[in-house]
Formats: sequence, structure tokens, C-alpha cells
Amino acid sequence: MSIELNAELRTDLGKGASRRLRHAYKIPAIVYGAGKDPENLTLEQKDVQYELQHEAFFTQVLELSVGGKKQDVVLRDLQHHPFKQDILHMDFQRVEAKKEMHVNVPLHFINEDIAPGVKTEGGAINHVVTEVEVVCLPKDIPEFIDVDLSELHMGEIVHLSDLKMPAGVEVFALKQGEEHDSAIASIHARKVAEEPEEIEAAGEVAEEPETKEEGGESEG
Repeated sequence: MSIELNAELRTDLGKGASRRLRHAYKIPAIVYGAGKDPENLTLEQKDVQYELQHEAFFTQVLELSVGGKKQDVVLRDLQHHPFKQDILHMDFQRVEAKKEMHVNVPLHFINEDIAPGVKTEGGAINHVVTEVEVVCLPKDIPEFIDVDLSELHMGEIVHLSDLKMPAGVEVFALKQGEEHDSAIASIHARKVAEEPEEIEAAGEVAEEPETKEEGGESEG
């Protein structure tokens, strides 16, 4: 999907200026990269909040229009308000069509309910990570990567090397060597809750010394 954002150049800089923008429901931002000078921008809070509903906003190439001039960018940083939904600041990086990029892409875990380790063996799934850093050209950036757990048994682990990557996309960690082939998901045994009878018995044992002590006091 193609996501477009409109922005305006910002010349009034500094903390005070940024504070005034936020009070006006606008977001201070910056765009940099591709051998060009950084540009300070202003975006509408409501426009950004709408696009945040789309997962692709965080990974895909965005079309940023600044004063009518369009440029392809990716989101590099987004600062949230500590306890509100408001966005405080955004960083965008310009993309170069023929230059590879490093992007964090979300993992979608599918078929968890039919995994043998869950359905017939009573295990629970552990998501070790929920995203993976990939290297590829801008046009090849995947919106997400599926992790099929339909054949996973109890005690088994899915590693980075098990991912089925789209053409032209590589897992960055695996480019560093086999020792970086870390786990991304597994199925382990569920913790068994302590039986009520055992809890009650433990309580009775703990109370026994107190009863003896009281008896001793009455005799004295």
C-alpha cells in the first residue's frame, strides 16, 4: 500500500517553537539522508495519527510531500508523549532506489492454534522476538514476514534461518555468521498450578507450631 504524508518546511526552531507547534496539534519533524541537507518539517497530528493505524507505516517507503515536492522516505524514529497518544517528534530518512537499507520488519506468527505442540501436546508458544532486521533495496522491503508454526512440536525452536524470506531480502544477523542464528519462537510446557489440597496442607503444617506454643502457655 502507498502511504502519503503532507508536510511544511519549518524555520522557527528551538524548544519553544516545538512546544507551540504541539499546542497547535502539529508535529515537529526532520528529514535527512541521500546526500542532501536535512530539512526541518511540520506535520499535522491528525494526519499522522490516522496513518499510525497501518502497520506498513513503520516499515514501508512513504511518500512525503514537502511544499508540493515529493520524496521517498522511511520512518526512522517516532517519539510518543509519556502518557498521551500524541506524537512529539518524527525522524524520516530519504531513500535511494539503488542503495540497500536496514529496516526492522514485524513478524506475523500464524497457525499457532494448530501447532502439534499446542493442540495435542498441551504446550505454550513463546515469542522470543516480534521483529527482525532485514537488508534489501527500498522496493523490496516487506510489510511483514510470516512465521508458520503449524508443524512445531513441544520443545522445538524456530530460528532466524528458518524464515522464508522474499526475493532480494536478507536477515542482517545471518550475514554476520551462523553464531547469530538466534531463536525467534518456541513451544514449552505450561507451568502446572499447585493443587488446592497441597496449598491447604502446607498451611496446616505452618500453623502447627503456633498451636503447641499456645498449649504451653496455658500450662504455665
